[in-house]
Amino acid sequence: MRQDPFGRHQAAPGRRRGGGLRLWVLLLFAGYGAYYWFSNQSVDPVTGQSVLIDRSLSADDEKALGLQAYQEILAQERPLAADAEISRQVRDIARRLIDKVDDVEAALAAEHGLAPSRFSESFEWEVNVIDSDQANAFCLPGGKMAVYTGLVPVAQNADAMAVVMGHEIAHALLRHGAQRMAQQKLSQMGQMAGALSGMDPQQQQMVMAAMGYGYLLPYARKHETEADEVGLMLAAAACFDPQQAVPLWERMGAAAGGQAPPEFSSTHPNPGTRIQNLQSLMPKAMEYRARFCGEGGVAGAP
Repeated sequence: MRQDPFGRHQAAPGRRRGGGLRLWVLLLFAGYGAYYWFSNQSVDPVTGQSVLIDRSLSADDEKALGLQAYQEILAQERPLAADAEISRQVRDIARRLIDKVDDVEAALAAEHGLAPSRFSESFEWEVNVIDSDQANAFCLPGGKMAVYTGLVPVAQNADAMAVVMGHEIAHALLRHGAQRMAQQKLSQMGQMAGALSGMDPQQQQMVMAAMGYGYLLPYARKHETEADEVGLMLAAAACFDPQQAVPLWERMGAAAGGQAPPEFSSTHPNPGTRIQNLQSLMPKAMEYRARFCGEGGVAGAP
């Protein structure tokens, strides 16, 4: 600061120019970020929600990325033999779920007055079981799936396993991976804007933390809740017992030993929130089971 002859304070010329440049850089990036956000919105017919998916990313691109990731995982973690008993059981559950994908997509889209996207029509489904202590499973774009053996004692029965596998299939159907890629692109824009505008590292870290807690983490939890609903309907339509979802997540919470981070700082809802959501969805899931299986539908055998 400097003082003029009348005692008024004036900012140093260099600082004013620097502040103006910073503002222009931030405004330019904010404008491009807004353009990217609005120009890449589309409506997901399954959820009826507007979602952010980069229009330059095609379904074939997603499938290729999913296949590449799957091959890398299987190269590091060898799957069990296809004729192993648990492999046959998991593949049977997957087959029943996959057979109902089109029906459930159409039913959920109809609830929003929309036509289904049939995004999974070109999927080349593949299911493997990986010998690992992880209580986990995944389904990548393109239909590449794996279940870890550590999930078996937690699931305990085919119905609960179908709930988990339906949840993972739902992530692929809803293109959550593509949405995360678009979010990462926005995050990278924010980081670049902070660096080019002259923000110091501490300021950049504070901005990115605010973006994470205020946008990225809640969005990730929303994805989990969406996958819970679609996966539950898929398991119910495939004639599994959706009511096994509640004791499943009670066991999941117990297996975690209370070590889960607070929900606001996690990508997943805590087990209590998840159970409440699933309980609220149970009447709808039972309707799907009756609709697609009939009152005498056969539930999955333990």
